[in-house]
Amino acid sequence: MGERDDYKFLKIKDAISAINQKVNLIGVVIELGFPKTTRGTDYFCSVKIVDESYPKPGIPVNFFMAHMENLPSVGSPGDIIQLSRVVMKTHNDGVYALFNKKFSSFALYEGKNGEDFLPYQCSLFRPRDHDSKFIAGMRKWLVDFHVDEGVNTFSFLREMREGQHANLVCKILHVCEIAKNEWMALVWDGTDSPPISINTNPEHKMDEQLPLQLEPSPPLSRDLLRTFPTVGTILRVIIDKVNQKHVLHLLNTGEWVKFISILCEVHAGLWCGVLTPFTKLRYLSNEDHFVLACQRSYNERLSLKLGRIPYWCFPWCSQITEVDYDHMPFATLMDVLTYSEATARFKCIIRVVAAFPWRAEDFSHHGTYRIRLTLEDPTARIHAFIYAEDGEKFFDGNPSIDVMTRKRDKLLGVAANNDGKGTNPASRNPPWVQCCLKSYYLDKNDIWGSRQYRIFGTKLAD
Repeated sequence: MGERDDYKFLKIKDAISAINQKVNLIGVVIELGFPKTTRGTDYFCSVKIVDESYPKPGIPVNFFMAHMENLPSVGSPGDIIQLSRVVMKTHNDGVYALFNKKFSSFALYEGKNGEDFLPYQCSLFRPRDHDSKFIAGMRKWLVDFHVDEGVNTFSFLREMREGQHANLVCKILHVCEIAKNEWMALVWDGTDSPPISINTNPEHKMDEQLPLQLEPSPPLSRDLLRTFPTVGTILRVIIDKVNQKHVLHLLNTGEWVKFISILCEVHAGLWCGVLTPFTKLRYLSNEDHFVLACQRSYNERLSLKLGRIPYWCFPWCSQITEVDYDHMPFATLMDVLTYSEATARFKCIIRVVAAFPWRAEDFSHHGTYRIRLTLEDPTARIHAFIYAEDGEKFFDGNPSIDVMTRKRDKLLGVAANNDGKGTNPASRNPPWVQCCLKSYYLDKNDIWGSRQYRIFGTKLAD
């Protein structure tokens, strides 16, 4: 292809018929793949582009470079890429453009909000005045363009399965560094992730019990938590050192994205997402029809009397607990954590995933109940104490060790043999139960820092 041919851009709808030919394209990046090494010595990444002639589904462009830093580093989904002398190829009945490091070139420009016509990254490319009209035309088209893939191409958080890859559409709530060279994104779609069976030794020491969150201590600040939705699971997405450079700048708080082929894992009984070499990121506008549907569903849920009870306890929770305050509205644990007053009372539907001490004979000290339970619902996990007279209410007095053990096993989901004795307490599926909680503080000079929670007005049924 000569210099004169570099001025000719093909529409994508025409390029997909030019198999094995070198073409020039200009399009909008709607999907990003993370860089990875090939079986040889090259580095590889893929982006998907669209234009006015082919807004759906778009075509992949595969890049191979000798050095990772030479791969395109897209500043933001929705940016414009100009491609010269890429070769159109077919694979499994699909068409893609192949970028050859020996003769192909690219240039990246800011998307619809760009103000100039200078690329922020280019490869073997000499920008020309002639190109500006194409960039301007693409930006004009972008103003009213929205990606629309249909509702069947992704999953809700409530549909996650451990060990499987999923396509998740989520809102970015927060991004933070949790350790050196390790970052975490907190994302949400308004649905409740599935409850997880607990597979840990319940007799661990207190400092070895299930953690309240995946990020190291200290926990996220209360001021930050108050900016989060109080209904629906907040999923932690782990971003390792390899992906930091290529993904962190793309995860902007408040924006909606689609993670394609994100790995769903369970750590310490908590869901998390893991970016893999096969994960891709797709931009979604706030006007996308599915984003609007998520927001509408969330608002409708908040308006319902029972909208704050977990999705997974319908039609109703277990009857193994009784509460004194039937008139109280239900609250989520995120409601509890972010409540505006330090002392308050709540009624929640939760699972009890851990107890310390574990042995029933250790529940009381010199006749006074002292137990720390770990409670969770789809929104959060907290510690709550059972103390003194609240324990007598909870266990209906001071029953025998065998009776308390049986009640504990029901509460924490320990499977029982035919004789009623627990089998393997390290493999448990706790039921959803009602309980009443009250918050209090230990230090009036540090009200929020010393805030804790107690179970009260709640009784375990026989």
